[in-house]
Amino acid sequence: MYRQSFTRRRVLQVLGIGAAASAFPRVASAQDPAFPKGAIIRALLKDYAPEELAGGATLFHEHLQMARDFNAKFSAAAAAARAANGLPPAPARGPAPNRGGGPPPTPPPDIMHDVDLMTAELSKVKANGIACIVDAGHPEMGRDINFIREVSMKSGVPVVAGAGFYAQPFYPKEISTMSEEQIVRALIKQVDDDNCGVFGEIGSWDEITADERKVFRAVGKAHLATNLSIFTHTGIPGKSALEQLDILEDAGVKPERIVIGHLGNLVDPAVYIHKAICRRGAYIGFDRQGGGGDVQDVPLVMSLIEAGYADHLMFSADASSGYSKTITNFLPKLKAAGATDEVLHKITVDNPRRFLAFVPKRPRKKAA
Repeated sequence: MYRQSFTRRRVLQVLGIGAAASAFPRVASAQDPAFPKGAIIRALLKDYAPEELAGGATLFHEHLQMARDFNAKFSAAAAAARAANGLPPAPARGPAPNRGGGPPPTPPPDIMHDVDLMTAELSKVKANGIACIVDAGHPEMGRDINFIREVSMKSGVPVVAGAGFYAQPFYPKEISTMSEEQIVRALIKQVDDDNCGVFGEIGSWDEITADERKVFRAVGKAHLATNLSIFTHTGIPGKSALEQLDILEDAGVKPERIVIGHLGNLVDPAVYIHKAICRRGAYIGFDRQGGGGDVQDVPLVMSLIEAGYADHLMFSADASSGYSKTITNFLPKLKAAGATDEVLHKITVDNPRRFLAFVPKRPRKKAA
């Protein structure tokens, strides 16, 4: 149904962006969101007034660096979860085996471990109407905060760094023996040391574990100490979505400070869970966009928009490359399905700023 390919020029035309403009258009009929007095968005290099990032989209869940073996660990953990649930192995992904003999194909450049290559990649996003990127990594996922900081500085793209611990298969070994209060202190130290601007991604893996519940409770307490918002990773297909929200709300986090992530994987034409989360006031993340999964997600998004929940949607790609594809691939499909410029502006420009903006409870660490 959505087979048309879009050049960058065509995308800009579809979205109403002039050829000379590198940012999203101001939509005359849209009302700018209100922010609390003193609210900022904390990027790695500086704090921004939310209004400063109004000229483009913010991608709320991306990865600019992960360990070289991250995908192998992720696949192994996913396979173990499927086996534990009596499910067959997932279909193989990636390039087809080299059956013709000869040398294997040359692997693509590793942009996640080359500052210049990643800088060039990020430099492209500004021309596609992206004003800010949120990096969802943590040390146990292989992120070096100094790499991210240097890339942001060289590319000129503001990057908000996430703090936290990812999910059970990736936790540091000591998590199992740490108390909630010890985890809270560790989280606050991350925030202070690295000038993090959000907690995320905070995950559960398939069925949520006791350690993951402990981490979620600790993240809720760390939110109260810092006022940073939280975005999550749910086990496919979103099994723990409602429990994640329950735990964070029980810890005192207001729903409007929470994005429950990966709910594009929860394919339900009635969008029952999606609507339940929206009604409670939280955001839901469609955050693996720009690829083959869009065909199942466009109807879900349109159902939620038609139900009046555009204020609760957030888009990103959770990408390891091609950081513009949420804008260049996914949004044209929504436009073709009937989404208006005003609604897409609200979702991609306004909603992430409302989510990320906070009144700091702790000072920004000054550069040495």
